[in-house]
Amino acid sequence: MGDATSTKNPSTKCDRFVARREGVKKTYKAIKMDDVVSTITCDALLAFRKKFYFSNDMVVKVPTRSDRACSPPPRFVTVYEFSLQAGLRFPPSPELSDILTIYEVSLAQLSYRAMLIIMGLIVLFRDHGAVLSPDCLCRIGRLIGDIYGRISFKSKWLDIRTRDPSKSWISDFFYVKIDWNLLEKWGKLRELPISLHLGAEELLKILKFSDIDTLHYEVRYLSRYIDEEYLFKVGLSTQAGRSHA
Repeated sequence: MGDATSTKNPSTKCDRFVARREGVKKTYKAIKMDDVVSTITCDALLAFRKKFYFSNDMVVKVPTRSDRACSPPPRFVTVYEFSLQAGLRFPPSPELSDILTIYEVSLAQLSYRAMLIIMGLIVLFRDHGAVLSPDCLCRIGRLIGDIYGRISFKSKWLDIRTRDPSKSWISDFFYVKIDWNLLEKWGKLRELPISLHLGAEELLKILKFSDIDTLHYEVRYLSRYIDEEYLFKVGLSTQAGRSHA
């Protein structure tokens, strides 16, 4: 399967007994996210191929114990399992590639919520015969960011993943070979400037919505748009729905 290599499922924790004098406080060395070893195995990647419809020619790789999420091999990108659950499919859509390029961040830096919102919006726009541009994404964030976050579009609505090593997802990463217009750049999220010509009325026209409440409703329930049938309908998934054709 591609150039995936067989490894045992490594443990991210090592329990060791450390002798210490009575009265000396026990200290814990903080685990850094960049030190976490992947727990993804070849069997897991086989399951991903079936569940998320990877093409047979897509090259995937199981990280070794020396590999880290923020340092994929040359010509590979880091992918987290939960990104697939949030609607990410391969090849990545041009809309997603453009957004990552303009924001100057890696695919693996988007949180589950951010990935779900972006993929849901991509499907929503495609379903209405439109294309989600970075301008549209930023304008929607400004209009309805309070639905997904309480502070601001940049810091809450489209947040880069927390680098807290206590999170359960941090070891569920693997590598996918880049055969698309997608760069692996681990950066700091930029805030997009608001397009002066794109306002609420323009968004409603693009999506053919009659009022802003309709847009609010659709965005509030974006999770339904990452269903496999929807992904297949707009050309992002290769398999779902074929049995109904």
